[in-house]
Amino acid sequence: MDATLLLEWVIKSLLVIFSLLGGFAYLTLYERKALARIQMRIGPNRAGPWGTLQPVADGIKLIFKEELVPANSDKLMFILAPIITVIPALIIMAVIPFGDTVEVFGRQISLVIADINVGVLYIMAVASISVYGIVLAGWASNNKYAMMGSIRSSAQMISYELALGVAFIGPILMAGSMSMGDIVAQQQKLWFVFYQPVGAFVFWIATLAEVNRAPFDMPEAEQELTAGYHTEYSGMKFALFFMAEYIKMIAISAIAATLFFGGYRGPFIDVYPWLGPIYLFLKVAILLFGMIWVRATLPRIRYDRLMAFGWKLLFPLGLMNVFITAIGIVAMDTWNVSIWFVPLATLAVFGVLVYMAKGAIAGGNK
Repeated sequence: MDATLLLEWVIKSLLVIFSLLGGFAYLTLYERKALARIQMRIGPNRAGPWGTLQPVADGIKLIFKEELVPANSDKLMFILAPIITVIPALIIMAVIPFGDTVEVFGRQISLVIADINVGVLYIMAVASISVYGIVLAGWASNNKYAMMGSIRSSAQMISYELALGVAFIGPILMAGSMSMGDIVAQQQKLWFVFYQPVGAFVFWIATLAEVNRAPFDMPEAEQELTAGYHTEYSGMKFALFFMAEYIKMIAISAIAATLFFGGYRGPFIDVYPWLGPIYLFLKVAILLFGMIWVRATLPRIRYDRLMAFGWKLLFPLGLMNVFITAIGIVAMDTWNVSIWFVPLATLAVFGVLVYMAKGAIAGGNK
């Protein structure tokens, strides 16, 4: 292997990892500031100018916080669980293109770590791994509350992973490729969110459930589970779980931006390729604000209704979206039907399914 190419991969990997670690720290500040504005209060403003050093203060506090390991826990698994949870969050961004090819010191550098032709498959595989860390954390803690939280997390992942998987298929069919770079290239004229509004909706809701964000934060429901799967964790071990959740928020926002909102593409990108990472950053910041807004607005839903929502509405919606998208693509090639048939048909069926499923979801376990 070319040593220069290997060095390029190492440098790009380190840049992405350190960017995610810094992004995690300041995403916590972003969330606290945004929640404060929504709730008409001030938010962090003591540590540094305008509270900008609050993440640093939180990090120092967690480093020096006492770490406890329960006497009857499985100590090896107890220590490994946070590591198993955080690593997938760091490596999932390997196939996300941050921009086009740029020239650095006379060398053409592609702004993606690994432009593989099955990038979507890689994302789906890696996204499923982190739940193992959560399940191991609950089991290794030897705590009933923690175990209940980990069981909830695994059940929730199984339910919403199916909807998330079928949400990926719409952009794949539209682009005719599983490469994230090809999917971005196909959105040069119009973003896929306009052709796949239902697919984007299913993807966004399913990812909220995947990262256990409100209103889908049942695995750590403090009212009944006293924090859930990480009840027994403190110090840096707890920080790793905290880090995994927030890094996954950044990762899924980048994936959503790439699949449905044109990725790094934007005005003048062909003339100034360095604008690519800036456009992607802005789109990710907007999508992250949407997650924060949902947390500030919607209450946690009852667990049986959470499961019913995934199985009775989201999964059928995802299957319907794939079915209509496939029909629309065949119709475009065979009968020259307009591409706008796909979003119009999916939105019409979306309304019907929501109306039909509303009673079933509201009824819960009756």
